[in-house]
Amino acid sequence: MSRSAHPAGPRHGDVLPEGHYSAPPADLNSIDSRVWARTVRRNEDGVITVGGVDVAALAEEFGTPAYFLDEEDFRGRCRAWKDAFGEGADVFYAGKAFLSRAVVRWLAEEGMNLDVCSGGELATALAAGMPAERIALHGNNKSVDEITRAVEAGVGRIVLDSFQEIVRVAHIADRLGRRQRVQIRVTVGVEAHTHEFIATAHEDQKFGIALAGGQAAEAVRRVLKLDGLELTGIHSHIGSQIFDMAGFEVSARRVVQLLTEVRDEHGVELPEIDLGGGLGIAYTSDDDPREPHEIAKALGDIVTRECAAAGLAVPRLSVEPGRAIVGPTVFTLYEVGTVKELDGLRTYVSVDGGMSDNIRTALYDAEYSVALASRASDAPPMLSRVVGKHCESGDIVVRDAFLPADVAPGDLLAVPATGAYCRSMASNYNHALRPPVVAVRDGAGRVIVRRETEEDLLRLDVG
Repeated sequence: MSRSAHPAGPRHGDVLPEGHYSAPPADLNSIDSRVWARTVRRNEDGVITVGGVDVAALAEEFGTPAYFLDEEDFRGRCRAWKDAFGEGADVFYAGKAFLSRAVVRWLAEEGMNLDVCSGGELATALAAGMPAERIALHGNNKSVDEITRAVEAGVGRIVLDSFQEIVRVAHIADRLGRRQRVQIRVTVGVEAHTHEFIATAHEDQKFGIALAGGQAAEAVRRVLKLDGLELTGIHSHIGSQIFDMAGFEVSARRVVQLLTEVRDEHGVELPEIDLGGGLGIAYTSDDDPREPHEIAKALGDIVTRECAAAGLAVPRLSVEPGRAIVGPTVFTLYEVGTVKELDGLRTYVSVDGGMSDNIRTALYDAEYSVALASRASDAPPMLSRVVGKHCESGDIVVRDAFLPADVAPGDLLAVPATGAYCRSMASNYNHALRPPVVAVRDGAGRVIVRRETEEDLLRLDVG
């Protein structure tokens, strides 16, 4: 598989043919440290553990399906990103990947900033005590109420996404007697080599203001004329689940060119540049993501080189990892309900969750790994499809997987790398109850987002 064009799923780019699957691993009991949270092990009884607690005990205490988050791993990844970029840069955790009040508190304690893209995410951030000046508000269609709350709270930046929004934010800031710090999100025309639904820098999509045709330059002119806005820089985000740095190099070059044009036309050197996030993680052993220090060096070198060529002072750099922090720290634990063998094809292993707790396989053809978690097995590998309990044939959790041939009802299966977007995009399809998120650390688990109940569903149904 090409490292320069990692797919979010095999539908995109004809990278993987229909029905493709890799050979079974040599050891079905192995735990690949690139894919699993850092404290995950198999104990002497063959049971998977996280934070020193085995999954059988976790399932008994918290039930299944459930998301289990390795708190030590999450905090360690925050520190790794902060340390990699240093004091001369800002690291914003992208809250859309997964957000809760506990996560916000961890971010604040680890010195991270926070990127939110809705009123609900902003409310969560403020309720958990994140300093407003460390919050950035994104979104392609922010409501008047969302903007008003952000300006009133004093968020550190609002990322402007359209010409209408320039006027909207300026009007609200004027009405409140504030001068709001803003960046302009530009679409730079870069092919990010990812699934079309999560590529965000080509011109034909909903985000940002295009560099093409001088639209971004016009946006700068309009912002600079408005007293209620303080333009601090340019923002670019080229997509998600990206392994190759080539797209960032093209993006940085084009953003720096815009900074040069702003200096030449307006005599202003904008002090900030945000290159977004989107760096990939390992969902399977075939994936080879970069470490934060490699990413920091590559992005820093790109920006420094382009600014030197343009005769610009190097602006303060921002990045926005979300998936890269929370994605690997979580696995979803399921109980097997039925096992159905189809001769000559594969075996369908049905679990007690599905597309209501992980829509990404159905939405993007995303790939995942899976392991028998409640015991080790010496049985031969069995080509399997792990599916959910919902009334959809597309209700697939892991499309092509090898599980031990003796997998049986009552076994526990764990799907790693489910920290990003799984709980955030979870639904009540078929009136399923969304699973809890349980943080595990130092031999104990604690609920940070509780399991939904039938009472929760009925409370919203006003009859």
